[in-house]
Amino acid sequence: MQFARFMASPLGRGGRVVIGVIMIVLGLMLGGAVGWIIAIVGLLPLVLGVGNMCILAPILHVPFKGSDLP
Repeated sequence: MQFARFMASPLGRGGRVVIGVIMIVLGLMLGGAVGWIIAIVGLLPLVLGVGNMCILAPILHVPFKGSDLP
């Protein structure tokens, strides 16, 4: 539950957004098929951070939306 609370905090959300942006930029700089794959995968943490969602929620048995945490 502590991990889920951290990921729903502004620091956790901001970290996911930063990681997503870094992955997208790195992928576009690399180019080629591998670069595009990295850039597309980078969209996942970016979107989840902006939307305050956790993809690990089912595994952690917590709500998908961070705002729904108790």
